[in-house]
Amino acid sequence: MKKFLFPILILSVAVLGSCSKKTEVLTFDNIQDYNLQTPGKQITYKLDSTLYINFGTKDTVVSYFVKDSVMAQITDNLGRTAYRIFRYSRQGTTAPWNPINSFMTVPQDNTIEFIENNNRFIKLKQPLRDGYSWKGNTYLDTYSLLSDIKYMDDWDYTYQDLNQPLVLGSVTVDNTITVNQRDEEIGNVTDVNSYSEKNLSIEKYAKGIGLVYRNFLHREYQPPTPGHGGYRLGYGVTMTMISHN
Repeated sequence: MKKFLFPILILSVAVLGSCSKKTEVLTFDNIQDYNLQTPGKQITYKLDSTLYINFGTKDTVVSYFVKDSVMAQITDNLGRTAYRIFRYSRQGTTAPWNPINSFMTVPQDNTIEFIENNNRFIKLKQPLRDGYSWKGNTYLDTYSLLSDIKYMDDWDYTYQDLNQPLVLGSVTVDNTITVNQRDEEIGNVTDVNSYSEKNLSIEKYAKGIGLVYRNFLHREYQPPTPGHGGYRLGYGVTMTMISHN
């Protein structure tokens, strides 16, 4: 039995030594700090909308202003605390604001959900850490025959550039995070004789403000067929914050 005494002593010392060490606790920002969810708060953006016109043979950009305003705290159909956000638009800086849509944000302990036109996105998720990834479009109908958002299937949302300053025109904001949602090309986008697709989606959030930048593009190219030329389908949206309260 004596021959086992030395290893046992070594093991005991190792265990006691490890117990005496202080446990390192990693702390992260709360995702709710990056969400627009206080009644009365609002963010104004310059919005550039990319459209494909003339039967998809030409693209054009239409620019205007939109304002997202938190109207009230409500309860969603699952009994969870949520916030109703109204969106207004106008063509110029002196034109009146006109309501165009409403959304709902649902802050949870570990996620921030955003519901638009019955589409439910997981926009943010704990922990806030560079490289952390999750399936942000889990709740979307990307599989039924009638779905028009099949291209959003299985997107990986990934954090990048945490706590970085960001310059948006004449506005500089501190402590932003970037969420890369998609950046893919299907087929050869330079080949006018074959089908191709481009999907890009990136969002940036600022601490104490909410969404400050969004760049989204979904474009499909259909090649020429006998009697018909090639054309493009889809749309793009770029939102850049210009002010907030």
